[in-house]
Amino acid sequence: MLRLHATLAAIGIATLAVPASAKVVATSESGFVTRASASVAATPRETWLALIKPSDWWNDAHTWSADAGNMTLVPSAGGCFCERIPGEGDIPLDGSAQHAVVVQAVPDRALRLRGGLGPLQAVPATGVLTVTLSEIDGGTRIDWEYNVGGSMGFEIAQISEAVDGVMNQQLRGLRDRLGALGGGDNSDASDAPAGESDEAEAPEEEASVGDQIDALAD
Repeated sequence: MLRLHATLAAIGIATLAVPASAKVVATSESGFVTRASASVAATPRETWLALIKPSDWWNDAHTWSADAGNMTLVPSAGGCFCERIPGEGDIPLDGSAQHAVVVQAVPDRALRLRGGLGPLQAVPATGVLTVTLSEIDGGTRIDWEYNVGGSMGFEIAQISEAVDGVMNQQLRGLRDRLGALGGGDNSDASDAPAGESDEAEAPEEEASVGDQIDALAD
């Protein structure tokens, strides 16, 4: 089985700090659930239209082609969250990758996809990503949950934290594309103490994906 270090390196995952607000909310012997949220200064319709265009906010480092501009998402049941991998050479032949398949799409309200993102694509485990949009005063709240289960060959405590950090980064990309409500960093604001931001707490909880990868590779 592929080791996590080699798999993550193959898709160009960069080292990043895992924010204190990112949460692994459940673990078991065969899976885990990560959850985060953000409030954006956009209507549910504006948020939905941004959500279904990942090429505008997905991180380049978490793609096979190193360019999020190659990402597409068809927002209907059976639709593909896919990526074009441009070919090289004198007569280039493009490749492609399926990141997930849409299993539910309710415009302005919810998007659910099924698939093993990143290193999980190489193992039998799969996950369900549920994105829920709720209208709030001044904008929209985005709730983002990734529920993973199945045989994966990794230590759950380690892979869950690594995946949580990456998934939280994608939500932050979407939030930043739309504009954080109030202009601040409010990712998972409902879980932060009043008057404190997750940025202020980050030093206590800081753990890089790179460090987690190295630990797993040993």
